[in-house]
Amino acid sequence: QVQLVESGGGLVQAGASLRLSCVLSGRTFSMYAMGWFRQAPGKEREFVAAISRSGSSTYYANSVKGRFTISRDNAKNTSHLQMNSLKPEDTAVYYCAADVEATAVVTRAFRSWGQGTQVTISS
Repeated sequence: QVQLVESGGGLVQAGASLRLSCVLSGRTFSMYAMGWFRQAPGKEREFVAAISRSGSSTYYANSVKGRFTISRDNAKNTSHLQMNSLKPEDTAVYYCAADVEATAVVTRAFRSWGQGTQVTISS
């Protein structure tokens, strides 16, 4: 059974940076495509970024392209989401997701989820 644990959220001012981390346990990390999603109060959960199993391909929502970077360290079973130039509209609970299906990075149909970490950006 896959377990995902996010960390790194917090309260920062607009323009600052945060780095989220997600550790996968219970299965072989390198076999999983990884993704990040977020859900703001009163809104549906939305896709943020995804990375292929090898790390060679990355995908981003238009709203974060150029500001956020997804990465993975297969030796440490960890995915990161580096968030720069943060805006108040980035405020949300951020969720890590994983799936053995390689196509999940395109379909965004991830089946394993973490509990989420709160990111709050003040103006």
